[in-house]
Amino acid sequence: MSLTINIYYTGKDGSARKFAEEMVEKGVVDRVRAEEGNKKYEYFFPMDDKETVLLIDRWESQEALDVHHKSPMMKEIAELRDKYHLHMKVEQFIERKI
Repeated sequence: MSLTINIYYTGKDGSARKFAEEMVEKGVVDRVRAEEGNKKYEYFFPMDDKETVLLIDRWESQEALDVHHKSPMMKEIAELRDKYHLHMKVEQFIERKI
């Protein structure tokens, strides 16, 4: 089983893109990707909405995601999200073997 989380960050005046760029520049993205259980952590930019950034975040288990949520990186991510005054919409998908 794996989990895929789509997080839509929306702001104003390009702030969502600036947030994603700072996440990369500060090395947060590389640190998340290096966490045990992370399978994907990538940003995408919708063509029809220049004020939104989509993060696709995939984890091999709920336990791995829970460890990530308890990590010090979450405070850093929250501070950057607040800095850029972003709103979030979250979707979660669970892959199951049938």
